[in-house]
Amino acid sequence: MFLMIGLMLPFFFLAMYERDGLPLEKVLKNIIRTRFLYPRVRPYKTENFYALLSARKEAQPIAKQQKGRKARRQKA
Repeated sequence: MFLMIGLMLPFFFLAMYERDGLPLEKVLKNIIRTRFLYPRVRPYKTENFYALLSARKEAQPIAKQQKGRKARRQKA
């Protein structure tokens, strides 16, 4: 009897395991799909608008215009 309990206890724990509401079979399926079956590198390239600012092609002319102007104070 203890042999049967010892053999079935791991299967019971695997059946009772849940993560984010998914049973263990679906969790393992998702892990296998993301790690091994689907490629990790994206097939497309996104346009990074912040790279334009880091190149300072657009930021420099704007900064030069603001340096030449004097700061105005508004009367309250």
